[in-house]
Amino acid sequence: MLTGRRNFLKLTAGLVTSASLAPRISLAQPAVKIGTAVLADYGLAGPVIIAAEKGFFKEQGVNAEFLPFRGGPDLLKAVMVGEVLVGVTGSTDIIQFREAGSPIKMVATHGEGNNFVIVTAPDGPSMSELKGKAIGVTRPGSASWILTRMAVKAQGWDPDRDVKILGLGGLDAQLAALTRKEIAAFIWGDYGGVSVAQGRTKVIFKVETITPKWISFIEYSSEDQIKKNPEQVRGSIRAMFQAFKFMKANPEESARITSAKLGWSPDVVLAVHKGWLPIAPTDGRIDVEALRVMQDTLLESGTIKKRLPLDEHYTTEFTPVRL
Repeated sequence: MLTGRRNFLKLTAGLVTSASLAPRISLAQPAVKIGTAVLADYGLAGPVIIAAEKGFFKEQGVNAEFLPFRGGPDLLKAVMVGEVLVGVTGSTDIIQFREAGSPIKMVATHGEGNNFVIVTAPDGPSMSELKGKAIGVTRPGSASWILTRMAVKAQGWDPDRDVKILGLGGLDAQLAALTRKEIAAFIWGDYGGVSVAQGRTKVIFKVETITPKWISFIEYSSEDQIKKNPEQVRGSIRAMFQAFKFMKANPEESARITSAKLGWSPDVVLAVHKGWLPIAPTDGRIDVEALRVMQDTLLESGTIKKRLPLDEHYTTEFTPVRL
């Protein structure tokens, strides 16, 4: 499975967008897209929804549309062909995709720490009882897949033999599979987010216990877009950090605005918001030491095979963000 994943990444690494966006756009011009790896994660999607609904993208000269995907690999493909200007995803993607040859760079930190957890049904098994069972992730090779393998190894198990790790896509698919007992558990961000807040799941493992130095979410763009359209990239980042500031100051209104897009009730969104606050970024600054720890971890796990210089993974051109 990993071999197939690496072949996919090498293929997409060769794709170069031919579209050229003007440094500043008017509302009459076609919109650019800001993509997230999934929809049903408040920490990923919430700031993009707020930035669009409150007009922060327009304030920054960017006519942006929000486009959620079904996992980091699908988002990467869209970024590489120029369909998406800035992608927001799990942090391990930048290390894995760069190692496979994709010309992308991290442009800002979108979530600090590590808010991924493994959840099960309210009457489901404990983490120690998952051996021999199936665990859901978004996509093979995604951040959720990597972290699940790490969590399984932390139990002393072989992730290829002792459990089944299934790529199922978004949250609805995970919950449906859990209800049908096709999986015993699945991994999600937001510390379990909406499914825990609604009482549909319970947390049985916090990934932060095995990743004390980590980055939850990143914003990234292709090297081509960074070179050709830096002001578009900069404006998109600034708009999202306006959204972060707004969300911290206005939790109730943020819950009301995002609830419709997420498909959750405002009170559930507000509960998820409170859990999100500890990882909310301040100015997008990139923690290079955390990237180093993540790279070491991926090398040790066999997820990547070679160590690239860390400065190839990011640019500091757009951070710290000063509003």
